[in-house]
Amino acid sequence: MNTIIGIFAKPLGYLLVALHNIIGNYGISLIILTTIVKVCLYPLYIKQMKSTIGASAISGKIKQIRQKYANDKETMNIKIQELYKQEGVNPAGGCLPVLIQTPILFALFALLRDPLSYIKDNTILIASHESFLWMADLSHPDKWILPILAGIATYISFSISQQSTPQMSEMGGMMKATKYVFPMMIVLLGRSYPAGLSIYWFFGQFLQIFFNLHINKLRKKAELERSKGRKGNR
Repeated sequence: MNTIIGIFAKPLGYLLVALHNIIGNYGISLIILTTIVKVCLYPLYIKQMKSTIGASAISGKIKQIRQKYANDKETMNIKIQELYKQEGVNPAGGCLPVLIQTPILFALFALLRDPLSYIKDNTILIASHESFLWMADLSHPDKWILPILAGIATYISFSISQQSTPQMSEMGGMMKATKYVFPMMIVLLGRSYPAGLSIYWFFGQFLQIFFNLHINKLRKKAELERSKGRKGNR
């Protein structure tokens, strides 16, 4: 795991140093770094959305295959894979954003807590102690304002993402609990970790709100086109 974190932490660290050398402000550099990361990940969210729509559209056919070949697992798996290929659906597509964003987040946690472990440049260590807005030292936690803002942004982003992923809404109690518990965890973590990390998370979720709104529009358009395509094939 440490190796994976290092793979992401080193380039992120050097990018942050480069941004700080150009801009001269650590807080703004973190915001720009967040924007770069989010924009790079956005195509994966689009892919996730399309994969989710495709999987939802063929869920009935998959159920029929499972029932028909319940006693023949090998044939069942072959038929399901053939269906995925025929419909152009990647069953793993919905996992890509999570699989990629998770190590990036852990890398930022590690980088902002102990920058010199990943990049041999005192610039980032000195910069992390700069002030930003009401925060006197970004290497120290902001106890309330930023963690609460990060929690609120996370809640709004999560709520909108449920609209773009109907399966999440159908999962009932567990998802409803996560909707409230996860933002609370973000608040608690934000009060314990460097304020720079809270800046990353808050601004990242702020951007994600607009991304999710855009994804909702694309989802409705894609569902309509897929529905028209199915009618045209009848």
